[in-house]
Amino acid sequence: MIGIEKFLLFVALPAVVLSSLVEALVLSRRRGYDWRGMGVSLFDLVARTFVQLAVPLSIAAPLITLAYQHRLTTVSLEAWWAVPVLFIGQEFCYYWYHRAAHRVRWFWCNHAVHHSPNELNLSAAYRIGFLGRASGTPFFFVPLVWLGFPVRVVFAMLTLNLLYQFWIHATWLPKLGWLEGWLNTPSAHRVHHAANLEYLDANYGGVLLVFDRLFGTYRAERDDVPCRYGLVTPMVGYNPLRIEFAQWVALGRDLLRARSLRAVLGLLFKPPGWRPDGPGDTTEELRARAEAATQPSFLAR
Repeated sequence: MIGIEKFLLFVALPAVVLSSLVEALVLSRRRGYDWRGMGVSLFDLVARTFVQLAVPLSIAAPLITLAYQHRLTTVSLEAWWAVPVLFIGQEFCYYWYHRAAHRVRWFWCNHAVHHSPNELNLSAAYRIGFLGRASGTPFFFVPLVWLGFPVRVVFAMLTLNLLYQFWIHATWLPKLGWLEGWLNTPSAHRVHHAANLEYLDANYGGVLLVFDRLFGTYRAERDDVPCRYGLVTPMVGYNPLRIEFAQWVALGRDLLRARSLRAVLGLLFKPPGWRPDGPGDTTEELRARAEAATQPSFLAR
């Protein structure tokens, strides 16, 4: 292990769990707390850590190796510009990974685990889904390896990105003034986790929201629209294996019913809710139906 990996495993990880436990104890006295939900998140954390240590490779490993063998240069982290460039590059790659994780069903199958808690708190931050590597998350960070950054540093930086996002899962923190819309804050991340139609598919940034503003996916939290957390169709129950595999099972069933290559590719790579044989439940379709339902009858004809 390199130094940063040891820090993340033996210092950051215990601190994250301890902080979430302190929050749980405080909130349970003030307004109640979903302890069983925290148990599911701890299961995910332990399972994911075990999988990553036992099976350190991913389906992206051959492409990562190829990119490093044919890298444009070798970047020395001692150069003054190296870490800032890696940070911005990481934010850019993370934005597109996170956007794909919501807009491409294959990637959503694992990422949906992170959005499954019906109560947002610090423990939800480390419920990430343990099939990330198997589903191909590392593919999105291959360009950084191709540019010449060391592989282990690229993915250690990704872990630091996720570590930053731990604190923004606290719902008790207020809006942060002028930082809103530029930095990923608790308010911005509440929007990201909300299942309200007004908030779906927004605020994909890791540390920064610059790329959300640039590509039109930033939405501010509204005082008149309280966030409802969880999936559009809420996850019921606390069976950790069901939560981990529910989306994969649903995808498998849909693929078995597919009758054409178009249907197979659409089910894999179009947004969650897409259907090959008629109207589905994508974000756009849900919003269109909701808007049509609010139109006066003479306009709907």
